[in-house]
Amino acid sequence: MKIRLKRAYEAPAKADGKRILVERLWPRGVTKDAAKLDEWFKEIAPSPDLRKWYGHDPEKWPDFQKRYRAELKANKGEVARLRALCEAGAVTFVYAAKDEERNSAAVLKAYLESARS
Repeated sequence: MKIRLKRAYEAPAKADGKRILVERLWPRGVTKDAAKLDEWFKEIAPSPDLRKWYGHDPEKWPDFQKRYRAELKANKGEVARLRALCEAGAVTFVYAAKDEERNSAAVLKAYLESARS
């Protein structure tokens, strides 16, 4: 499984493979044409309540990861659908967060790459 991460504000590249937006909300200022997405997995993103609670507060990062993993575990259908796409070839998870290390796409990537989550 080869998953890359890329901010929605970075230019698409051929090496991206299938480009999948993993955000519940569309990234501000990015047109659909510029995004060049193949899929949009809204329902795999953190719930609105979790997203609001986290607010990209670095101190909440460890707890955010646990809570988001619990949401993913409960969302078996979407996780299975996304895993199938990831196993079919190279994919890039496209996300909007400014923090390139502490974001939901990074948690999702680690979750899918871990032993059969």
